[in-house]
Amino acid sequence: MVGAMAATLWGIGVAMGAPRRARWIMIAILLVGVMIIQLILPDGHALRAATGGDARLWGLLLGFAAVVWGYRQILSRLKARAATQVATPSTGTFSATELDRYARHIVLREVGGPGQRALKNARVLVVGAGGLGAPALQYLAAAGVGTIGVIDDDVVENANLQRQVIHTDARIGLPKAQSAAMAMREQNPFVTVKPYNRRLTETIAAELFADYDLVLDGSDNFDTRYLVNRVAQAAEIPLVAAALTQWEGQISLYDPARGGPCYACLFPAAPDRALVPSCAEAGVIGPLPGVIGAMMAVEAIKVITGAGATLRGRLMIYDALYAETRIISAKAVQDCPTCCGRGLQSG
Repeated sequence: MVGAMAATLWGIGVAMGAPRRARWIMIAILLVGVMIIQLILPDGHALRAATGGDARLWGLLLGFAAVVWGYRQILSRLKARAATQVATPSTGTFSATELDRYARHIVLREVGGPGQRALKNARVLVVGAGGLGAPALQYLAAAGVGTIGVIDDDVVENANLQRQVIHTDARIGLPKAQSAAMAMREQNPFVTVKPYNRRLTETIAAELFADYDLVLDGSDNFDTRYLVNRVAQAAEIPLVAAALTQWEGQISLYDPARGGPCYACLFPAAPDRALVPSCAEAGVIGPLPGVIGAMMAVEAIKVITGAGATLRGRLMIYDALYAETRIISAKAVQDCPTCCGRGLQSG
């Protein structure tokens, strides 16, 4: 009988053009009335028997309906909050597709609409599209970083595919910068990708870095690492740099302009090449670049959005073989030839 009454009320509401919310309110009033009948009338009463005969049944139904209603209300408020946060953009707007895509960021208290807007407005350069650059580039693009540059003069080789997951077998022989750009555009058409198929040199570094406000260094040689560090620190651009070998990786944020050391403060001179063999010589476990490269992307997002605590002034070392992570305090050096102890002055 209750089902028939509910269907009748719903039909009357449809016929009268009542909004869906009003129709649900009528159904709710009916269920509350049935619940009252079950509680007031004595056992065996005909009306109570016709409406189920047991108050517990309707109590469970009303409880379930309340949970569903509450869940829908929470979702509606979160969507409204997200829409409000991104409704006053500084340089453009998000499309409906972007709002849906970045919803998991926007509902994060530490990111929200303003943080996602900062990501959209950010310009990040990644040096190297190999093991470290591959996952960093993928996650930066997926996160909605507005402009992503990638510079690399190498081509995709078969031996790269064991760990450089941004590239595919079909793209063997293509420049890595081009291959990475194709993958990022396929991942997220709402970001601007700028591939540079050339080697980073002293001649072009300063002019190139001037177009970006954050640099990620995933290069595989010390000459490039020291070059990136010098140019980034001269331009006061934060630098997220990482390195890895075999089972171990390390990562830090080098930012003397804001109180941290530079790369040369920690590593004033390159070690003997015999002590640091290349991945081709020493080997590297495939997922390790993914772990460290993803950490680089996380650090970049924190720098851009201001969320949490970065690795500025700290060096993180991850040992995948023994599942150990160590964090070492890193301080600026007064007589550092690259930053001249700027981190000490800023700190």
